[in-house]
Formats: sequence, C-alpha cells, structure tokens
Amino acid sequence: MMIKKSFVAIVLAGLLPLTCYFLLKHFSAQAVVMPKRFFYDSVQNNTSYGKTTSDTIWHKVRNFSLTNQLGKQVSLSDLEGKIIVADFFFTSCPSICPTLTRNMKRLQDAFNKTDTIVRFLSFSVDPVRDSAQKLKKYADKYGINHDTWWMLTGDKEEIYDIAKKEFKANIADTKVDTNFIHTEYFFILDKDRVVRGWYNGMDSIHLNKLASDVVLLMLEKDKKKKRRLFGN
Repeated sequence: MMIKKSFVAIVLAGLLPLTCYFLLKHFSAQAVVMPKRFFYDSVQNNTSYGKTTSDTIWHKVRNFSLTNQLGKQVSLSDLEGKIIVADFFFTSCPSICPTLTRNMKRLQDAFNKTDTIVRFLSFSVDPVRDSAQKLKKYADKYGINHDTWWMLTGDKEEIYDIAKKEFKANIADTKVDTNFIHTEYFFILDKDRVVRGWYNGMDSIHLNKLASDVVLLMLEKDKKKKRRLFGN
C-alpha cells in the first residue's frame, strides 16, 4: 500500500515542477517562503588589528571524490551550480532501499526536463561489497539515467564522514545507527552545497514537499531581481 501511495504521489509530483514554476513566475512580485538552511559552522577571522574574532557561516558540504557506477572518479565540484538530491543505501538491502530507489527514480523522471539543474546521488553505505560493477547492475535494473544520477562507492570511512559530518544524516534521522548509516531520508543541497532539507523517502507527503522545494531552489537564482524571499 505504501508503494502504491508513493507511486501516486510521484506521478503527481511529475506535474509539480512545471506547475509550481509557472505559478511562482506569475506571482513573482509576492513573497515566497524558501526552504530553510539548517546547519552552520564556526569560523575564526583575523582582523587588521591582529585580533581574532569568531563568526558563523552556513554549513557547506565539502568537496569529495568517489567512484560512480561507471567506474569513473567523480567529485562534488563536478556538479557546481546544481541542486542535488541524495540518499544513503546499499544494493543488497532487503528492506527499504528498493522502495527508496524507485521513489528517487520517479523524482528523476519528474525533473527530466530540468536535468541540467537537478542531479541525484546515492552513496553506498556498504562500499566494500558494492563495487562499481555491482552498482551499475543495480542502476540498470531500475532504469537509472547514469548521466544525472550517480551511485557512489569508495572508502568506507570517507563515505561515513560525508554522511555524518557533511549531510548530518544522524541528526536528520535520530534512529539511525552511526556504525551503519541505513536511513530512509533523502537530502537536498542547494546550488551552494548548503543542506536545505531532509525528507522521508517512504512518505508521500514528504516526497511532494521535496519536489516543491526543488522547484523553489531552482528559482532562487532570481531572488535579487524581482522576488523578496523570506526564511534563513
């Protein structure tokens, strides 16, 4: 039943990007509530007087290099200026991962007209067993577009560092085992690599919210021109 509900939700979400885009364009003179930013980092600044001051900046996911399902070394910096939808999975998962993959595939299909803006990342949390070849077989099984959706493997410590310190997966999903990041949440990064939301990938309401937020982030580039944006 959950899969059926998710399917219906994503079919509707397929119409959502263009619908929201034109609605927001039409009402561009009015305020739009944007997805929030959630995490910040502390930084030290040196002043011209030789003193050090503390400040905070919005947390940006650091650059990283991993191997995708085609055996190619890829980096987050390769996706500069893109909106990113990401999750953490493993190919031999018998429970939530197949449903999460199907739901993300429907999101990929929903945004196929904007594939120059939106990209998808799936990090294997079992990279020792999930080789590039195994990831490609899994991707082909679900009909994934290799150009716009990377399934990533590499050093386990690196992937877990990305999950916990960069995407804050264990904060978004407080039930997750930090020794094995098996979470049902999807994450959004904006064009500046700032985390702008996390969403239960098994929940149709969350999936619709995710699709709506992607559209809003697509429009965020216009904020200095015509639109007043509220939120942090």
